[in-house]
Parts: sequence; structure tokens; C-alpha cells
Amino acid sequence: MHINIPPIVPYVFGAVLVVFGVLRAKYLGAPRPPRPDEDDPEPTTLAPPVRGPVQQRHLRWGVIYVLLGLFLVISTYVQTHRR
Repeated sequence: MHINIPPIVPYVFGAVLVVFGVLRAKYLGAPRPPRPDEDDPEPTTLAPPVRGPVQQRHLRWGVIYVLLGLFLVISTYVQTHRR
């Protein structure tokens, strides 16, 4: 059984994966400043940004989405231009 899918479908899907992977890694995987402590007498002290396990997970999955999208676009290009 042979299914012929137009090449625009994997290109669009790969581009969507790349765009959303970059957005996920940039916005959800970015280090966040810690929340101010209610007992802190000086709330003006600036603590360095912290990257917790949730941000690391978003960063990792964002990179995976980007790589998967790039693989899909490149493999579609190679497959369509091999003929």
C-alpha cells in the first residue's frame, strides 16, 4: 500500500514544530526570578534568576521539538529532490 502525501504537509508540520519548539524553549524554559518571600524585610534585594526542574523540562522538550521539526523538513527535502 502506497500513500502519496503532498510535500507541503510535512514542510508545514515541520515548520510548526520548529516555531513552537523555539517559543517553548525561549519563554517557558527561561530562568525565572524567585518569588519574593513574605517574611523578607527587604523585598528590594534582587536574587539571581533560577532555572528549576520545570523550566529545564520545557527547555529540553523545546529543543527536541526543534530537532524533530528540522529532521522532518530536511528529510522531506531530500526525499522530494532524490527523484
